[in-house]
This record gives sequence, structure tokens and C-alpha cells, in this order.
Amino acid sequence: MPASEGYSKVNVNKVSKTGDLDTTDVLAVEEPLEIRVGYTEKGKFVHRAISITMRTPGDDFELAAGFLFTEGILTSAKQIRKIHHCGKPDSEGLTNTIRVDLEEGVEVDIKSLERHFYTSSSCGVCGKSSIEALRTGVEALDEKDFSISPELIHSLPNRLRQNQTVFEQTGGLHASALFDAYGGLMEIREDVGRHNALDKAIGAEFLKGKTPLSETVLMVSGRASFELVQKALMAGIPVMLAVGPPSTLAVELAKEFGMTLAGFVRDGRYNVYSGASRIRGHRSMI
Repeated sequence: MPASEGYSKVNVNKVSKTGDLDTTDVLAVEEPLEIRVGYTEKGKFVHRAISITMRTPGDDFELAAGFLFTEGILTSAKQIRKIHHCGKPDSEGLTNTIRVDLEEGVEVDIKSLERHFYTSSSCGVCGKSSIEALRTGVEALDEKDFSISPELIHSLPNRLRQNQTVFEQTGGLHASALFDAYGGLMEIREDVGRHNALDKAIGAEFLKGKTPLSETVLMVSGRASFELVQKALMAGIPVMLAVGPPSTLAVELAKEFGMTLAGFVRDGRYNVYSGASRIRGHRSMI
């Protein structure tokens, strides 16, 4: 199985009480991706690395674009001239370096770029200068008439699970899915890094020119971290649902910027931590 599919076979010795067996196992692929930005500075074209993230190969262009958007470096897909692989190619003609070349005249905040240089798959906020820096560029959500039903919320965990194709093979990937108000699947992406999966999904819509995602429901397969809430807010997503629990900081951020946040969305139940007014018929003081 090629690594480009997101999973690969490896040899393994399975041990149990009855003995051991030489066989193969299917694992999620994890490889580094360097994201570079090319831009014009003082009349000269330059490019520099702004992030290294451990990710599952696939949808790398969307990952790069989504990262630049959710981190506040870009605001429109029209600012991008070209996205391409660079560096030495592998046997499939691809590389683990993506360069996003910007249109001439697009200004780049160098200080903003400096705080993004290293990102791990498990913790995207590592190395950033401060929590306040993460809030830069996030605006309070519009309180216009957008709501969803409890029935829709209950239906989305199964819809998410049914579309996790690589997870089905490996059991080892996070997923982020974007749905419309009626439960229509807009995008779903998987990755070893939960923030990478979200950047890929948002990046797909960003490159189509469909942001902000003001009438969109985000469903994530794991917990709701501060960074996932921050990225969703950057994309203008008003409702975020998580199979797992949120962190205290995630709840704090959701409340501060008017997002509907629910956790433990599974098995016919969920907890609402903020923004209950967007859930039709929900009675709560939140």
C-alpha cells in the first residue's frame, strides 16, 4: 500500500497468551511537511520556511493554505499565485516541502511568520509566543439567525465515522468534517494531527473562495482543544461539535467569541459548553 494513501503495511509480531504470530499490520503514515512562503520583499522575490509539521501525506496543498489562513497570515485565496511542491522529489514525484507563492504586492508580517516555525502533530501551539498571539485576528461571531436541531447533532458522529476511510484501515487518525445546517457533508479530512485535519478541511473551502464558513457545523473526532477552536473561529465557523471533551481554555475562547461548542457528542448525548442559543429547543443558561 503506498504511503500516499495515508496508510502503509508493516511487519509485526503479534503476541498473545496462546503464542506469537509473524504477520503484517496497517499503520497511519506520519511524515514531516515543511511549509514555505514565497513573497516579494523590497522588490525581490524571496521564500522562507514558516512551519514544519508532522502530518499524514495527502491534501498537502489544502493543509498549507488552511494553515496560512487559520493562522492569520492570509485572508483570501486570491492572495495566492501558486502552490507547488519543491525540493528533491520521491519515487512518486512528490516532496515533503510545499511552497505557497503569493501575488506581488501581498504584504507579509515577518514577526507573525517567526512564531509559527515548528509545529508538532500532537500540539500545534508549541513554540508560539503567547496565548494572546493566538487570539490575534479572531473576531466575535455574527449572531445572525443560524441554528441547528438536536437531531442533526445526534446524527453527525455516525456520519463522521462512516466517512473516515483511512481510520477504517488503521484506527489511528483524527478527522475533521464540515457540514451544512442540514447535515450535508461539505469536506472531511483525516490526519495524524488533529489540527492538520482541520487545516486541510478549512483549506479546501478557503481555496474555493467559500470562507468565512458562517453557516457551517464542524465535527471533530477527538477532543476540542484551544487551537481547534481558534482555527474554527478564524474560519468563521459558528458551531463546533467534538466526540471527546473540550479543554477549559477551549470553552473560555468559545464563550469569548460567541461560538456554540458541544463535547461528548456520541451515543445519543452531548454536553453544551457555550452558545446554546443556536441549538433549537435547547433550554440552558449558557
